[in-house]
Amino acid sequence: MKTSPVAFLLGLTIALACAAGCASARREEQVPSNTLTERERADGWRLLFDGRTTKGWRGYRRAEMPSGWQVVDGALTRVAEGGDIVTEGEFGEFELAFEWRISPGGNSGVMFHVTEDHEAPWETGPEYQILDDAGHQDGLDPLTSAASNYAMHVPVKGPARPAGEWNQSWIRVLGAHVEHGLNGTQVLEYDLWSPDWKERVRASKWKDRSDYGMREAGRIALQDHGDRVAYRNIKVRILD
Repeated sequence: MKTSPVAFLLGLTIALACAAGCASARREEQVPSNTLTERERADGWRLLFDGRTTKGWRGYRRAEMPSGWQVVDGALTRVAEGGDIVTEGEFGEFELAFEWRISPGGNSGVMFHVTEDHEAPWETGPEYQILDDAGHQDGLDPLTSAASNYAMHVPVKGPARPAGEWNQSWIRVLGAHVEHGLNGTQVLEYDLWSPDWKERVRASKWKDRSDYGMREAGRIALQDHGDRVAYRNIKVRILD
């Protein structure tokens, strides 16, 4: 059966479009870790970790970067006792994207709006929980499972990958409104400073710290909870 010129041209167009899409997908897959695409730069993203040095980070309430955090295979990694680390810059309204990989049974966290007027970051900054749900007891309670707002808000269950595999996460803070994302899914949202927030604080481990989560800006912190954890592709864009 002969193919009409119209059908031939239509098939050729579809084939070329598919080839272009596949080539684009391959280029996207080949973007090196800890770099920004042209689109990301145009959208206002900037790196918080260059993949080679610890520039831009330091120990909490310290001037220097603790040796327990090292760059390993392009990831900012907790390799030994070093304490929590924080960004040199402060952020109010922002979107943070990052990838993380936790060791079996491991625990860590990413906190924001952290100020250094208390002994530890967790006393001021809300925490995006980083956890091996299957290997850590905190994974038994949805309130402290991976991607939760630690001990405050429960995430959608299921999207965290097993220990040793990379997860993609994001935190979006716009005014009082906060959203958590994990592996392509928005898993929860909540509002800081609200009556509901204050009530949850009163019913939590922070019942004696009424100022918990009440800052409007602060540093981003990575928690040293005693386990090996790695972070890469840490990037931020300001929303205010």
